[in-house]
Order: sequence, then C-alpha cells, then structure tokens
Amino acid sequence: MGAYADLHRRSITDRESFWAEEAQRIHWHRPFDQVLDYSRPPFAKWFVGGQTNLCYNAVDRHLATRGDQPALVYISTETDTEKSYTYNELHDAVNVMASVIAAQGVGRGDRVLLYMPMIPEAVFAMLACARLGAVHSVVFGGFAAASCAARIDDAKPKLMITADAGLRGGKAIHYKPLVDEAVRLAKHPPRHVLVVNRGIDKEWQPVPGRDLLYTALAGNHAGAQVPVTWLESSEPSYILYTSGTTGKPKGVQRDTGGYAVALAGSMQHIYDGRPGETMFTTSDVGWVVGHSYIVYGPLIHGMTTILYEGLPIRPDAGIWWKIVADHKVNVMFSSPTAARVLKKQDPAYLKKYDLSSLRHLFLAGEPLDEPTHRWLHDAVGKPVIDHYWQTETGWPILSLAPGIEPAQVKYGSPGFPVYGYDLKLLREADATEAGPNEKGVLTIAPPLPPGCMTTVWGDDARFVETYFRTFPDQLLYATFDWGVRDADGYTFILGRTDDVINVAGHRIGTREIEEAVQAHANIAEVAVVGVADAVKGQMPLAFAVVRDAAKVATEAGRVAQEQEILATVDRQLGGIARPKRVLFVTLLPKTRSGKLLRRSLQALAEGRDPGDLTTIEDPAALEQIRNALLT
Repeated sequence: MGAYADLHRRSITDRESFWAEEAQRIHWHRPFDQVLDYSRPPFAKWFVGGQTNLCYNAVDRHLATRGDQPALVYISTETDTEKSYTYNELHDAVNVMASVIAAQGVGRGDRVLLYMPMIPEAVFAMLACARLGAVHSVVFGGFAAASCAARIDDAKPKLMITADAGLRGGKAIHYKPLVDEAVRLAKHPPRHVLVVNRGIDKEWQPVPGRDLLYTALAGNHAGAQVPVTWLESSEPSYILYTSGTTGKPKGVQRDTGGYAVALAGSMQHIYDGRPGETMFTTSDVGWVVGHSYIVYGPLIHGMTTILYEGLPIRPDAGIWWKIVADHKVNVMFSSPTAARVLKKQDPAYLKKYDLSSLRHLFLAGEPLDEPTHRWLHDAVGKPVIDHYWQTETGWPILSLAPGIEPAQVKYGSPGFPVYGYDLKLLREADATEAGPNEKGVLTIAPPLPPGCMTTVWGDDARFVETYFRTFPDQLLYATFDWGVRDADGYTFILGRTDDVINVAGHRIGTREIEEAVQAHANIAEVAVVGVADAVKGQMPLAFAVVRDAAKVATEAGRVAQEQEILATVDRQLGGIARPKRVLFVTLLPKTRSGKLLRRSLQALAEGRDPGDLTTIEDPAALEQIRNALLT
C-alpha cells in the first residue's frame, strides 16, 4: 500500500488519532478535551473544548519568525497598482480594521456582511472579524441588490462593509448604489455601512447617520492593538451563501478550529506548499476558494499570498504567467473556465515567462474536460492537478496529494478521495456501491471531516433535509454530483443530480433564475436548465410561456421581450445568472402529474436523446421545444 493510500485508510479507521495529530499544526490557546463529538448525527463537533482563533493562526503566530516576510501581495491591473504587506504590516492593518469594526459595537458572534471588490481592505476585514470573534459573510460583488438583501435578512448583520466601486475590464461596477438598494430592500438592515472610498465613483453620497468612511476612521484608530478573542473550536467563523434547489440561498456555516486544522494540513499534503513560499489563487474572496486559499490557508501556513484584481487576458493573456515569474510563485490555483479562456489566446504568452518556480497548477470549480486538461499540462510544462470540492466542504474532497507522494495525473479526473472523506459512489436505484466504470451518486459517510460545514446558518433542519436525505435508509451526505470510478480508482465527475448549474465555477440554482424571470410581468411560466458551454462549462437556458403571446409574435417582438427579461434577471440576481437565451413556447413538457421534464429539456437543448417520454402529458410541447431551439 502506498504512502497516500495508507494515510487515507488511517484517517477513516483511526479517525480521532489521525486528526489529533493534524491538530498540532495550529496554535491552541486552550487544548481540546475531545477530538470528535458525534453524539448527534449528522452534526459533528471537532476539537471540543479547544480554544483558538483564525486571525491569530494566520497572522500573529508568524510575527516572531517571519514578521518581515511578505504576507499579502496586492496586484491590480485595473488600477495599475501593486503593493506588498509583510506579516508585521498585515498585523498592523488588521488591528486598525478590527478597532474600527469593534467601535461600531461588533463583537463575538455578531455578523458582519462584506460586499467588496478584490482590494486589501477585503482581506483586512475578514481577518479583523475573525480576530474579534465576529462572523463574516462575504457576498460576491457580482450579485444584484435583491440577492444581497436576501443574504442580509438571513444573516442579520450588525455592520456592512463595502467600497464605492469595483473594476472589471476597465469598467467601473458601482457597489455603493447596490448596497443602498439592498439595505433599502432588507427587513433587517445593518445599523452602519462602512465604506472604503477608492475614488472610482465620484458621485456616491453617504447616507447621514448610517454610512461611515473607512479612511477617516482608520486614521483615528492608527496604532490600535486589539486583543484576540479566543473561540471554542465549534463556534462559527463565517457564513458563505450558496445556491440551492429552492429560491432561498443556504448559509453554509463553518466552524473555527476544524477549519484551521483542515486548511493547515491541506497546504502541505495536497498543495505541497512550504512556509515562506508564494501561492497565487486566481479566485475572488467572495467565493469559498478565495476564503480558503487566498486568505486563510496560505497565511496559516506562513506563505505569501497574491490577491489579484483583474482579468486573465488584460492587459494581455500573459498577465498571470508574468505574475508567476515576477513573484516566483510555487503553487497556483485557478479554474477550468479560465483555462478554456486562455486556450483561445496566442500560445506564445505561455512561453514568454520563466515558470521554473512553479511546481503545480491546481484547477477546481467545475468538471475539467480532458482536452483542456491535456492542453494546459503540455502548455505550462508542469503538473496540472484537477481537484474537486464544494462550498459546503471548504477544502478538497477528491485530489492527488503531491505533498505526500508523487501521483500520476489522469486527464479529466480529479483523482482519489482526500484523507478524512469516507467516499461512496452509490447506485441511485438501491444505494448499493457502483462498480468500476459504473455511474453513481457521489456521497460521503458522516461524520464529515474537520473544515466542512457544520450546519445551515439558523436552520439545522434544512441542513439534514438538504444534504442527508438522498438515500432515506442511510445517513449519507450527498454531493449532488454524478461520478464514475475507473479500474485504477480514479474518479471522474459527470455533473449535477439536482437543479443547480455550474457557470464558470459559480453555482446557481435554476429555481432562483426562474423566480427572477417570473418577476417580468409578461411571464406566465418558465423552465431554466443548464446546457453545456464550451468556455463556461454550463450556461442557463430559459424556456418561457408568456401571458400576452402578441408581444412575441414577431422576430422584433421576441428580441425586445428577451432583452427585457434578461434585464429583469440582471436586476434580481446580477449578470452572473443571466440566461444564454430566452426561448418562447406556449407549452412546457410535463408529466401527467405536473412534473416538469427538466432532464429531457436539457437533453434536447444539448442535442442528446431526451430518454423515455411516455409519461409526457402533451407531446406537442416537445415539438415546440425543438422548434424554439432552431431559432
């Protein structure tokens, strides 16, 4: 048995001993009394009684040995700015931010909602919340006001932190008006909004009595030293919202101690990073990858982390590789969508820069197709490791582990189960183990390992009902992904089992999009499905039944109506959820019991066999779908 296989086996059969050893990677203010409390399945509590703090582990404990080492390097090709912060400087900046936040009455257990562009203050704010024991909830800056308001009402934050604007491709995205609208729509608005003024939006106005200007307050709190709030291991560190099969987003709740331990081990075992080295993760702090592998993971491990504001092709398609060369990046983490974008560019950009420092390039976010995997592997000349995980897990489920032993990359596969995960690939019909090369549902036998979600924020029942009821006779966590395992044990991800689609690594519930489309006055009924897209993996496609058919009777009318509906989705959810097309029909294919035949719709849209259609109530609906797809 190889070194990794042995490690994985021990993590399942000798769980408590294994994780007790892993827990020594972080600082404990008070040692834990119990490794695992699993007295209330499927809820797991790790390192019970232990007291620790994410900010202390990411910043303070490094000051004595690497205070002058760069901790955070901020690079913006949008503003042509580059700034480096040592661990000492990061410590100072986080303390100032923490002092400002604390002055607004924020303390242990209070929520702070961040709606921020990719700027250093976003990282300072996350770490400052962790320092204070406050629970941060970062909302991706691409979400519209209504989506942001829904998250405000669920988290009920005492404070919100934003900026005047973000930038993407040279175009300003005005954050402050979106925040103003979100706060107006919210039933539980925050008492204060802290604004980082970048000077991009010259028109924004503070709301008297509510809005606070960060720069002015930071000056008043210069030199502040804020004591660390030590949290019991299971106390929440943050909430991160993810789409579900209902319109209401789910607040993934993360603990403190288990998350710190899981990240610390993954930095060595999986990413093969070493303290003092540099990691470049191309995600956004609004997503789980940004939380785990821009902010917390690399800093806990004593590495330098790069925060990049910009596109992969601006000023040209060599910018990421220039960053790797300039900053001697050792570990890089990106997405299949980004790889497919770069694949369309001039390959000379990949040969232009010295990539000798780079050991591995990791990709995650959506399934990686074999041709793109092979192309990038050959183009970069370094191992490209696809790996698989979810917002819910916070760190990888499937991967190779080059930090433990060299492993053979198999194109299109994210590899093997990660230590700590008791993975089972089960037949949908009877929940028995799928055989080699047989499709099954990817599940995890609980307890979930440290670092995974502990519950849905404020809703334990939803946690159980959503994730542990796929197989009624067995208590198993469902990933909602199909997979297949080959004879060598490599797993391949085949796509979702539910109605969540993956657009460029961003999970969006089709129900959310349907609700946004139906907000348009002329929509009577709609079905949204995810269809394969060459660059983004999947894109939403909407089939809509209108109330007034006369408005879509002509080509000009259909175009005008489609643009109105897309604008409605933009307002409700943001451009990230915008359907690729809105196709107009008078019937949607349903069973006699009224169930929408989504999988058949998706198959037709992708030019595949729609399967058994004997249950359809009105076969004419299919003909309408086929005709609509030809327009």
